[in-house]
Amino acid sequence: MTKTNFNNVSEETLKNYANLLVHTGGNVQAGQPVVISSDIETAYFARMVQDVAYDAGASDVSIMWGDSSSARTRYLRAIDEVFDDFPQWMVDRLKYWDDKNAVYLTIISSDPDLLSGVDPDRIRRFGKISSEKTKEHSDNRMSYKVRWSLCAVPSAGWAKKVFPDLSEDEAVESLWEHIIKAARADGVDPIADWKNHRQSFVDRVNYLNEQQFSKLRITTGLGTDITLGTPKDHVWKGGGSIDVVGLPFSPNIPTEEIFTAPHRNISDGRVVASVPLSYRGNLIEGIDMTFKDGVITNFKASKNHEALSSIIETDEGAKRLGEVALVPKSSPINQMNTLFYNTLYDENASCHLAIGKAYPVNIKDGTSLSDDELLEKGINNSLVHVDFMIGTDDMKVMGIYEDDREVVIFEGGEYKF
Repeated sequence: MTKTNFNNVSEETLKNYANLLVHTGGNVQAGQPVVISSDIETAYFARMVQDVAYDAGASDVSIMWGDSSSARTRYLRAIDEVFDDFPQWMVDRLKYWDDKNAVYLTIISSDPDLLSGVDPDRIRRFGKISSEKTKEHSDNRMSYKVRWSLCAVPSAGWAKKVFPDLSEDEAVESLWEHIIKAARADGVDPIADWKNHRQSFVDRVNYLNEQQFSKLRITTGLGTDITLGTPKDHVWKGGGSIDVVGLPFSPNIPTEEIFTAPHRNISDGRVVASVPLSYRGNLIEGIDMTFKDGVITNFKASKNHEALSSIIETDEGAKRLGEVALVPKSSPINQMNTLFYNTLYDENASCHLAIGKAYPVNIKDGTSLSDDELLEKGINNSLVHVDFMIGTDDMKVMGIYEDDREVVIFEGGEYKF
């Protein structure tokens, strides 16, 4: 087992990171199967995670290998018809693992520009058919019926995108330093550090849930000025999650956000993205969208407009919002002052919204409700869930009560409670 791209980080740090993913991220229990998703370029770390999962008592650990380079070649050279098909065996495999109560661990490492120059229609069509065929699995994840966690390791292409002025080795080393620090995996006991980190969210989450604001108004100097409704009995979450049987897990490593679901029919105003969005191998810049009665009525992007259009046109729910999240500018990731070109990191450096599907856990008893019942309560449904960043240093968020009283809950990029 060769180390190759992992020469810039110590074995001890890698082991701590793998332990964090298995024990805090997925919270793997004895007797559970584990499914790891990894590019072949990150095989060294994936196999380390596999060993840690077995040490935790996993009954079986499968690795779903990917190959970014060959995926790009497929988009460029395969016959057109393949992008309207998704193999049933892949659907059946996910159902098999879901039925076995598998824990899903994903290692992200892709180049933000991986699919630059690829026909966006091919990406849109395959993304849509993939989402349609795997909807049951996606619903299980977003309802926390299965546990899952994402982390990242550097690839050379990603590192050079983030640090273009450094040599490849220097860029990879620098990105490793940023990733480990952002993941709070640089201490003596990262698992204990994460326990403290989760606890730090409790008071703010409790406060927001007690207020039950009927609306939020968000403004920034970039031009964002939008009022979002919130469903009755909406729930704010942050610092980690609890699955349907009561086990804690951390879907994202790192995480710095507190989030809830806006009402799918009550979003009015304009939102302007503060950083580019990396989506399926394309970098979308200059996002600017207008909402009326919950629906996107106008949108544009200064770069890769077609990629933004492909997201919004996925289905009716992709024209509406599914998440609003608060992240203070004092978060460690924001303080790095680095654009990662990766949503896992950029969304934890900045307040953000998501178009598409909302998490059922963001409304009381949501995991026990059908799609139709969730829609009736204002919880959006879609085949996609795409976060984009709108936070700025001058961002202001007003909480508005049912009787129209207002209170500042976020100003100058920081919480005010």
